[in-house]
Amino acid sequence: MMQAKPKGNVDDTDISPRDLAARAAWLSFVGGLTQDQIAQELGISRQRAQRLVARASSEGLIRVRIEHPIAECLELERALKARFGLTSAWVSPGLGAGVDPLQGLAPFVAPVLERLFSSDEPKVFALGTGRTLKTVVDQLRAVDGSRHKLVSLIGNVAPDSSASFYEVIMRFAEKIQARHYPMSVPVAARDDVELNLYRSLPHVAASRELAKSADLAIVGIGQMGDDAPLYVDGFLTADELTALRASGGVGEICGHIFDAEGRYLDHPVNDRMVGVRVPEGDMPVYCIGAGASKLAALSAALRGGLIDGLFTDEWTAKALISQ
Repeated sequence: MMQAKPKGNVDDTDISPRDLAARAAWLSFVGGLTQDQIAQELGISRQRAQRLVARASSEGLIRVRIEHPIAECLELERALKARFGLTSAWVSPGLGAGVDPLQGLAPFVAPVLERLFSSDEPKVFALGTGRTLKTVVDQLRAVDGSRHKLVSLIGNVAPDSSASFYEVIMRFAEKIQARHYPMSVPVAARDDVELNLYRSLPHVAASRELAKSADLAIVGIGQMGDDAPLYVDGFLTADELTALRASGGVGEICGHIFDAEGRYLDHPVNDRMVGVRVPEGDMPVYCIGAGASKLAALSAALRGGLIDGLFTDEWTAKALISQ
Protein backbone atom coordinates (compact mmCIF):
# COMPACT_ATOMS: atom_id res chain seq x y z
CA MET A 1 0.00 0.00 0.00
CA MET A 2 1.32 3.45 -0.89
CA GLN A 3 1.97 5.69 2.12
CA ALA A 4 0.73 9.27 1.86
CA LYS A 5 3.30 12.01 2.10
CA PRO A 6 2.87 14.10 5.29
CA LYS A 7 0.60 17.03 4.39
CA GLY A 8 2.46 19.55 6.49
CA ASN A 9 5.98 18.71 5.39
CA VAL A 10 7.08 22.26 4.61
CA ASP A 11 10.30 24.18 4.69
CA ASP A 12 10.80 26.32 7.80
CA THR A 13 11.08 29.38 5.60
CA ASP A 14 7.47 28.89 4.47
CA ILE A 15 5.87 29.21 7.90
CA SER A 16 6.63 31.23 11.01
CA PRO A 17 7.50 29.42 14.27
CA ARG A 18 4.34 30.80 15.92
CA ASP A 19 2.19 29.65 13.00
CA LEU A 20 3.71 26.20 13.26
CA ALA A 21 3.15 26.14 17.04
CA ALA A 22 -0.46 27.20 16.55
CA ARG A 23 -0.98 24.49 13.92
CA ALA A 24 0.55 21.86 16.22
CA ALA A 25 -1.70 22.99 19.08
CA TRP A 26 -4.75 22.84 16.83
CA LEU A 27 -3.95 19.29 15.82
CA SER A 28 -3.40 18.33 19.46
CA PHE A 29 -6.26 20.03 21.30
CA VAL A 30 -8.90 20.15 18.57
CA GLY A 31 -7.92 17.23 16.39
CA GLY A 32 -6.95 14.98 19.29
CA LEU A 33 -3.81 13.79 17.51
CA THR A 34 -0.93 12.24 19.40
CA GLN A 35 2.53 13.78 19.24
CA ASP A 36 3.61 11.05 16.81
CA GLN A 37 0.64 11.84 14.57
CA ILE A 38 1.35 15.60 14.77
CA ALA A 39 4.96 14.94 13.81
CA GLN A 40 3.86 12.90 10.81
CA GLU A 41 1.24 15.45 9.75
CA LEU A 42 3.70 18.33 9.89
CA GLY A 43 6.74 16.38 8.69
CA ILE A 44 8.79 17.13 11.80
CA SER A 45 10.31 15.10 14.62
CA ARG A 46 8.26 13.97 17.60
CA GLN A 47 10.47 16.01 19.91
CA ARG A 48 9.83 19.15 17.90
CA ALA A 49 6.10 18.50 17.87
CA GLN A 50 6.20 18.26 21.66
CA ARG A 51 8.12 21.55 21.91
CA LEU A 52 5.69 23.32 19.56
CA VAL A 53 2.61 22.29 21.55
CA ALA A 54 4.36 23.39 24.77
CA ARG A 55 5.25 26.73 23.16
CA ALA A 56 1.67 27.31 22.00
CA SER A 57 0.46 26.72 25.54
CA SER A 58 3.04 28.95 27.21
CA GLU A 59 2.49 31.82 24.76
CA GLY A 60 -1.30 31.76 25.12
CA LEU A 61 -1.95 30.67 21.53
CA ILE A 62 -4.61 28.19 22.63
CA ARG A 63 -7.76 28.46 24.69
CA VAL A 64 -9.46 25.47 26.25
CA ARG A 65 -13.04 25.57 27.52
CA ILE A 66 -14.74 22.75 29.36
CA GLU A 67 -18.44 22.51 28.54
CA HIS A 68 -19.15 19.57 30.86
CA PRO A 69 -19.75 20.62 34.49
CA ILE A 70 -17.60 18.64 36.92
CA ALA A 71 -19.61 17.13 39.77
CA GLU A 72 -17.19 18.06 42.55
CA CYS A 73 -17.08 21.68 41.35
CA LEU A 74 -20.88 21.81 41.30
CA GLU A 75 -20.99 20.53 44.87
CA LEU A 76 -18.51 23.20 45.95
CA GLU A 77 -20.67 25.85 44.28
CA ARG A 78 -23.69 24.67 46.26
CA ALA A 79 -21.66 24.65 49.47
CA LEU A 80 -20.39 28.19 48.90
CA LYS A 81 -23.89 29.50 48.31
CA ALA A 82 -25.24 27.75 51.39
CA ARG A 83 -22.34 28.77 53.64
CA PHE A 84 -22.12 32.45 52.66
CA GLY A 85 -25.60 33.24 51.36
CA LEU A 86 -24.39 33.88 47.83
CA THR A 87 -26.85 34.21 44.99
CA SER A 88 -24.34 32.70 42.54
CA ALA A 89 -21.07 30.77 42.67
CA TRP A 90 -18.84 29.28 40.00
CA VAL A 91 -15.92 26.97 40.79
CA SER A 92 -13.32 26.10 38.17
CA PRO A 93 -11.27 22.89 38.15
CA GLY A 94 -7.93 23.35 39.92
CA LEU A 95 -4.61 23.36 38.09
CA GLY A 96 -2.47 21.88 40.84
CA ALA A 97 0.29 23.27 43.03
CA GLY A 98 2.73 25.83 41.69
CA VAL A 99 0.47 27.17 38.92
CA ASP A 100 -1.05 30.64 38.97
CA PRO A 101 -4.75 29.95 39.69
CA LEU A 102 -5.75 32.82 37.43
CA GLN A 103 -4.42 30.81 34.48
CA GLY A 104 -7.28 28.36 34.89
CA LEU A 105 -9.88 30.70 36.35
CA ALA A 106 -9.87 33.30 33.56
CA PRO A 107 -10.95 30.97 30.71
CA PHE A 108 -13.58 29.52 33.05
CA VAL A 109 -15.05 32.95 33.87
CA ALA A 110 -15.10 34.24 30.28
CA PRO A 111 -18.02 32.12 28.97
CA VAL A 112 -20.18 33.13 31.95
CA LEU A 113 -19.55 36.81 31.25
CA GLU A 114 -20.24 36.25 27.56
CA ARG A 115 -23.69 34.92 28.48
CA LEU A 116 -24.32 37.93 30.73
CA PHE A 117 -23.29 40.35 27.99
CA SER A 118 -25.46 38.49 25.45
CA SER A 119 -28.67 39.18 27.39
CA ASP A 120 -31.36 40.96 25.37
CA GLU A 121 -32.36 43.36 28.14
CA PRO A 122 -30.22 46.55 28.15
CA LYS A 123 -28.13 46.70 31.32
CA VAL A 124 -25.46 48.79 32.98
CA PHE A 125 -22.37 46.84 34.03
CA ALA A 126 -19.99 48.51 36.48
CA LEU A 127 -16.40 47.29 36.21
CA GLY A 128 -13.46 47.27 38.56
CA THR A 129 -9.92 47.07 37.29
CA GLY A 130 -6.74 45.11 37.90
CA ARG A 131 -4.74 42.13 36.70
CA THR A 132 -7.57 39.64 37.25
CA LEU A 133 -10.09 41.43 35.02
CA LYS A 134 -7.39 42.13 32.44
CA THR A 135 -6.63 38.41 32.23
CA VAL A 136 -10.33 37.56 31.99
CA VAL A 137 -11.09 40.02 29.20
CA ASP A 138 -8.20 38.59 27.17
CA GLN A 139 -10.12 35.28 27.21
CA LEU A 140 -13.43 36.89 26.24
CA ARG A 141 -14.88 36.15 22.81
CA ALA A 142 -16.62 38.88 20.85
CA VAL A 143 -20.38 39.07 21.52
CA ASP A 144 -23.03 41.60 20.60
CA GLY A 145 -23.54 43.68 23.72
CA SER A 146 -24.19 46.97 21.94
CA ARG A 147 -27.41 47.57 23.90
CA HIS A 148 -25.51 47.65 27.22
CA LYS A 149 -23.44 50.30 28.96
CA LEU A 150 -20.12 49.77 30.72
CA VAL A 151 -18.95 52.14 33.44
CA SER A 152 -15.84 52.25 35.61
CA LEU A 153 -16.03 52.02 39.38
CA ILE A 154 -12.54 53.42 39.86
CA GLY A 155 -10.25 56.06 38.39
CA ASN A 156 -7.81 55.21 35.62
CA VAL A 157 -4.85 57.52 36.32
CA ALA A 158 -1.78 56.30 38.20
CA PRO A 159 0.10 58.41 40.80
CA ASP A 160 2.73 59.41 38.21
CA SER A 161 -0.06 60.71 35.90
CA SER A 162 0.30 57.78 33.50
CA ALA A 163 -2.69 55.72 32.39
CA SER A 164 -3.36 52.79 34.67
CA PHE A 165 -1.91 49.64 33.06
CA TYR A 166 -4.75 47.46 34.31
CA GLU A 167 -7.67 49.63 33.21
CA VAL A 168 -10.04 47.22 31.44
CA ILE A 169 -13.17 49.08 30.36
CA MET A 170 -11.84 49.79 26.87
CA ARG A 171 -10.92 46.13 26.38
CA PHE A 172 -14.38 44.99 27.49
CA ALA A 173 -16.04 47.59 25.28
CA GLU A 174 -14.08 46.39 22.25
CA LYS A 175 -15.17 42.80 22.87
CA ILE A 176 -18.90 43.52 23.26
CA GLN A 177 -19.24 46.78 21.28
CA ALA A 178 -20.92 48.59 24.18
CA ARG A 179 -20.94 52.26 25.06
CA HIS A 180 -18.46 52.81 27.84
CA TYR A 181 -17.84 55.44 30.47
CA PRO A 182 -14.34 55.44 31.99
CA MET A 183 -13.59 57.44 35.13
CA SER A 184 -10.84 59.65 33.78
CA VAL A 185 -9.32 60.84 37.06
CA PRO A 186 -6.71 59.54 39.51
CA VAL A 187 -7.61 56.51 41.58
CA ALA A 188 -7.10 58.54 44.76
CA ALA A 189 -6.93 62.25 45.53
CA ARG A 190 -4.07 63.66 47.59
CA ASP A 191 -6.34 65.67 49.88
CA ASP A 192 -9.94 66.80 50.39
CA VAL A 193 -9.53 69.78 48.06
CA GLU A 194 -8.51 67.52 45.17
CA LEU A 195 -11.21 64.99 46.03
CA ASN A 196 -13.95 67.61 45.89
CA LEU A 197 -12.51 69.00 42.67
CA TYR A 198 -12.39 65.62 40.92
CA ARG A 199 -15.87 64.62 42.01
CA SER A 200 -17.28 67.97 40.91
CA LEU A 201 -16.13 67.49 37.32
CA PRO A 202 -19.24 66.86 35.18
CA HIS A 203 -17.92 63.72 33.49
CA VAL A 204 -16.81 62.23 36.82
CA ALA A 205 -20.10 63.07 38.54
CA ALA A 206 -22.01 61.49 35.63
CA SER A 207 -19.85 58.34 35.68
CA ARG A 208 -20.23 57.97 39.44
CA GLU A 209 -24.02 58.29 39.24
CA LEU A 210 -24.17 55.77 36.39
CA ALA A 211 -21.96 53.36 38.34
CA LYS A 212 -24.17 53.67 41.42
CA SER A 213 -27.21 52.74 39.31
CA ALA A 214 -25.56 49.70 37.68
CA ASP A 215 -27.45 46.44 37.33
CA LEU A 216 -24.32 44.45 38.18
CA ALA A 217 -20.76 45.13 39.33
CA ILE A 218 -17.91 42.85 38.20
CA VAL A 219 -14.76 43.22 40.30
CA GLY A 220 -11.52 41.63 41.34
CA ILE A 221 -10.20 41.66 44.89
CA GLY A 222 -6.89 42.84 46.29
CA GLN A 223 -4.84 41.47 49.16
CA MET A 224 -3.01 43.63 51.71
CA GLY A 225 0.24 41.70 52.05
CA ASP A 226 3.58 42.94 50.78
CA ASP A 227 2.29 42.10 47.30
CA ALA A 228 -0.80 44.31 47.71
CA PRO A 229 -1.77 45.59 44.23
CA LEU A 230 -2.38 49.09 45.58
CA TYR A 231 1.18 49.12 46.93
CA VAL A 232 2.88 47.37 44.02
CA ASP A 233 1.22 49.74 41.52
CA GLY A 234 2.23 52.82 43.52
CA PHE A 235 -1.15 53.89 44.89
CA LEU A 236 -0.02 53.32 48.49
CA THR A 237 3.30 54.12 50.14
CA ALA A 238 5.01 51.56 52.37
CA ASP A 239 4.04 53.62 55.43
CA GLU A 240 0.39 53.76 54.33
CA LEU A 241 0.32 50.01 53.75
CA THR A 242 1.76 49.42 57.22
CA ALA A 243 -0.77 51.79 58.79
CA LEU A 244 -3.68 50.17 56.98
CA ARG A 245 -2.65 46.71 58.12
CA ALA A 246 -2.25 47.99 61.67
CA SER A 247 -5.83 49.29 61.40
CA GLY A 248 -7.01 45.81 60.45
CA GLY A 249 -7.03 46.03 56.66
CA VAL A 250 -6.97 42.62 54.96
CA GLY A 251 -8.36 43.31 51.49
CA GLU A 252 -9.69 45.86 49.05
CA ILE A 253 -12.25 46.13 46.28
CA CYS A 254 -11.84 48.98 43.78
CA GLY A 255 -9.32 50.64 46.11
CA HIS A 256 -11.50 50.65 49.21
CA ILE A 257 -9.93 48.72 52.08
CA PHE A 258 -11.86 46.51 54.51
CA ASP A 259 -11.11 44.53 57.67
CA ALA A 260 -11.40 40.83 58.50
CA GLU A 261 -15.14 41.20 59.10
CA GLY A 262 -15.72 42.80 55.72
CA ARG A 263 -16.21 46.28 57.15
CA TYR A 264 -14.71 49.20 55.25
CA LEU A 265 -12.11 51.00 57.33
CA ASP A 266 -12.67 54.50 58.65
CA HIS A 267 -9.30 55.63 57.34
CA PRO A 268 -7.96 58.66 55.41
CA VAL A 269 -6.85 56.44 52.50
CA ASN A 270 -10.41 55.22 51.98
CA ASP A 271 -11.69 58.77 52.25
CA ARG A 272 -9.48 59.86 49.33
CA MET A 273 -10.71 57.27 46.82
CA VAL A 274 -12.45 59.05 43.96
CA GLY A 275 -14.44 56.08 42.70
CA VAL A 276 -17.52 54.24 43.92
CA ARG A 277 -17.55 51.88 46.88
CA VAL A 278 -19.51 48.65 46.35
CA PRO A 279 -22.02 47.33 47.05
CA GLU A 280 -24.14 50.39 46.33
CA GLY A 281 -27.76 49.93 47.34
CA ASP A 282 -29.14 46.66 45.98
CA MET A 283 -26.47 46.34 43.30
CA PRO A 284 -25.22 42.71 42.99
CA VAL A 285 -21.43 42.40 43.08
CA TYR A 286 -19.71 39.50 41.30
CA CYS A 287 -16.12 38.98 42.44
CA ILE A 288 -13.38 37.04 40.66
CA GLY A 289 -10.54 35.73 42.80
CA ALA A 290 -8.58 32.62 43.73
CA GLY A 291 -5.37 31.52 45.37
CA ALA A 292 -3.67 31.60 48.75
CA SER A 293 -2.81 35.30 48.51
CA LYS A 294 -6.49 36.19 48.04
CA LEU A 295 -7.88 33.89 50.73
CA ALA A 296 -8.00 36.35 53.65
CA ALA A 297 -9.54 39.09 51.50
CA LEU A 298 -12.14 36.75 50.00
CA SER A 299 -13.05 35.33 53.40
CA ALA A 300 -13.55 38.82 54.82
CA ALA A 301 -15.59 40.02 51.83
CA LEU A 302 -17.85 36.99 52.11
CA ARG A 303 -18.19 37.40 55.85
CA GLY A 304 -19.17 41.03 55.45
CA GLY A 305 -21.63 40.43 52.62
CA LEU A 306 -19.68 42.62 50.20
CA ILE A 307 -20.20 40.24 47.29
CA ASP A 308 -23.23 38.33 45.94
CA GLY A 309 -21.50 36.12 43.39
CA LEU A 310 -18.08 34.47 43.41
CA PHE A 311 -15.86 33.03 40.69
CA THR A 312 -13.07 30.95 42.23
CA ASP A 313 -11.23 27.64 41.90
CA GLU A 314 -11.45 24.31 43.70
CA TRP A 315 -8.62 24.89 46.15
CA THR A 316 -9.88 28.31 47.20
CA ALA A 317 -13.48 27.11 47.48
CA LYS A 318 -12.46 24.26 49.77
CA ALA A 319 -10.33 26.59 51.88
CA LEU A 320 -13.15 29.11 52.26
CA ILE A 321 -15.69 26.47 53.21
CA SER A 322 -13.39 24.84 55.75
CA GLN A 323 -12.68 28.06 57.64
